[in-house]
Amino acid sequence: MTGASGLLGSTIVKIAETSFEVIPSHNTKRIHPNSLKADVTNKKEVLSVLQAADPDVVIHTASETNVDKCETNRDQAWRVNVEGTRNIAEACREMHAKLVYISTDYVFDGRQGLYTEEDEANPVNQYGLTKLKGEEQVRTLCKDHLILRTSVLYGSCPWKTSFSKWVMNSIERKQEITVVDDHYNSPTLTENMAEMTLEAAHRNFMGLYHASGSERISRYEFAKQIAKAFSLDEQLVKPIKLSEVTTWKAKRPRDSSLSLRKINLLKTKPLNIRQGLSKMKERET
Repeated sequence: MTGASGLLGSTIVKIAETSFEVIPSHNTKRIHPNSLKADVTNKKEVLSVLQAADPDVVIHTASETNVDKCETNRDQAWRVNVEGTRNIAEACREMHAKLVYISTDYVFDGRQGLYTEEDEANPVNQYGLTKLKGEEQVRTLCKDHLILRTSVLYGSCPWKTSFSKWVMNSIERKQEITVVDDHYNSPTLTENMAEMTLEAAHRNFMGLYHASGSERISRYEFAKQIAKAFSLDEQLVKPIKLSEVTTWKAKRPRDSSLSLRKINLLKTKPLNIRQGLSKMKERET
């Protein structure tokens, strides 16, 4: 699998190792002792690594996920998220391996929310566009594929800062934070996403599925719930409107929450915010 040093990738590796033979790959940071170095933008390197691993399934989590960085460095975002995914898809086709591609709710424009897999994608920023184009590479080049769109991954990872950890760390330092109250998503615990991904791949699901947390919630309310779950001072979380944010380089979809009708066929059920934060707290205590 690619992206083994990422928030989701490292979690998938940890869970998968209990039941499957796992060969992780990384580019920026080697976390797993058996992880292979692989730059997804290097076509020859990708093919060489996959030939050495000879996998039945490739879970492709490697991606440039910094939304603002994608906006300011569009060429790099395109190389990683589109050309890198094309390299993975072509290698999977050659190796006759199933490709599981992790995509995002940011392929939508955010005008309606609770999007189904049948709704038209219309990204409003470069990150969403490159992930959508990555989806197209997967569908076009690799017949045996599974695309999973997720939303606002959160959880514990010593070397990665998720939204939840940013909220917790800020409040623990007694810092007041402003969080948008008119920006809606479907926050997803990384462990829950990893379990859904592995079950869907093992059961040979094919095509496009939305896989996220089960609850539509504003970033502001999510931040408040995080503070509450970890007994932190909720009063340090202050609301702000999307229109008032001046630090973001990229536009955000107002409501990119996802409908989970299809993924509910899994035995692993999407968690709501309370369930997800409770499970996260269990792991940290």
